[in-house]
Amino acid sequence: TNTAKRHTKIVCTLGPACWQVEQLEDLMDGHKACLDRLRQAAKNKGKNVGVLLDTKGPEIRSGFFAEGKKIQLVKGEKLILTTDYDFKGDNKKLACSYPSLCKSVTVGQKILVADGSLVLTVLSIEEAAGEITCNIENNASIGERKNMNLPGVVVDLPTLTDKDIHDIKEWGCKHDVDFIAASFVRKASDVTKIREVLGDDHKNIQIICKIENQEGLENFDEILEATDGIMVARGDLGMEIPPEKVFLAQKMMIAKCNVAGKPVITATQMLESMIVNPRPTRAECSDVANAVLDGTDCVMLSGETAGGEHPSAAVEIMSRTCVEAESAVNFNDLYQTVRNATLDKSGTLSTSESIASSAVKTAIDVDSKVIIVCSESGRTARQIAKFRPGRPIAVLTTSPTTARQCYGVLRGCRAQILPSLEATDKIVDETIAAFTKEGTIAKGDAVVVVHGTSARTGATNTMRIQYA
Repeated sequence: TNTAKRHTKIVCTLGPACWQVEQLEDLMDGHKACLDRLRQAAKNKGKNVGVLLDTKGPEIRSGFFAEGKKIQLVKGEKLILTTDYDFKGDNKKLACSYPSLCKSVTVGQKILVADGSLVLTVLSIEEAAGEITCNIENNASIGERKNMNLPGVVVDLPTLTDKDIHDIKEWGCKHDVDFIAASFVRKASDVTKIREVLGDDHKNIQIICKIENQEGLENFDEILEATDGIMVARGDLGMEIPPEKVFLAQKMMIAKCNVAGKPVITATQMLESMIVNPRPTRAECSDVANAVLDGTDCVMLSGETAGGEHPSAAVEIMSRTCVEAESAVNFNDLYQTVRNATLDKSGTLSTSESIASSAVKTAIDVDSKVIIVCSESGRTARQIAKFRPGRPIAVLTTSPTTARQCYGVLRGCRAQILPSLEATDKIVDETIAAFTKEGTIAKGDAVVVVHGTSARTGATNTMRIQYA
């Protein structure tokens, strides 16, 4: 399997397992030091690696304990949940960080704690006391501050917390991250709020909305229109909707992102067993392959690289699995499917979209080995990637941010930063010569070139064929 030909991108979560330093930085500086090391490594490798900042979002968590760090809960016993978060709990009564708990739940409602390892059923609600009584549905041992999910409930919490705003302004903007992953996005206005926080000075930072609950699914179309990309966050989504429906939600979101031409990341538990084991399960490899066949732009590793024992092996096996899945795709059929779906939805294609569609169709017809696109903002590159050419897309740009965003999440894109795009013919000739030298193309191979008559954003109006 030649992983150099992989089109699907891999998003890795950074953590202690892949920091690779003899001594960890002080906790306050750890993230910045990690970012600096990542950028140095990317520079050493000559790769434009994008950086995504993940926000925490409106979490609901259980409280602290009066004694010890764990409590044992027994099936069939009662457990009281109180909204007094200062209360130090035990196996009879436990604090919950959600002030509107009593108003949000109903009798018979399920509450999932610690990623679903504990299931509670609401028996009674004492709104005046701020308490609910629950039945414990299974034996469980849980620690302090575990996540809590209220399936099907529209929670009365802001999507963007004060901590999120601080993290975006004081960390993301200051350190020039390329993407913000917004947690628990529920409606399009959540995206508007994040854009307001970013302001004009940082409007080039792209927003990736994480769809993690029923409300986000119900408002998916309006969220997709407002955002720059989507993350199918299957962990919390599987707590909020029945787990047997998650795969349908995944396929729906990926298909709509493909038609909209917006990148989509499939995340959570893709190679979960590799946190400990050196090899994944066959089911995990099938999960990765099916996401690729569904049309995802990226697959994501979380605990596998952040804290797992085999971070490099996880990336390697995921890469090989993506290549195998891509080899099963008929890109001509896929192109026709995306184009027809776009026309069905919109009726027409925009000028740049039409040029991108024509470029991909031409590349397939003449068996071009690569598509070269000159793109200041990355918009043309996104549209070419949308039509799934099945061959490398070489993005030439003067913007480091555009290079990192295209290489980071756009399927099949690689990127090169140039001082200017004015002398288009010379730049294209040099790029083709470089591809020939590395063996991607041979003498006489066709290359499709997309550019504008002037080197400015929004000027793409030319598609041509050139030969190596």
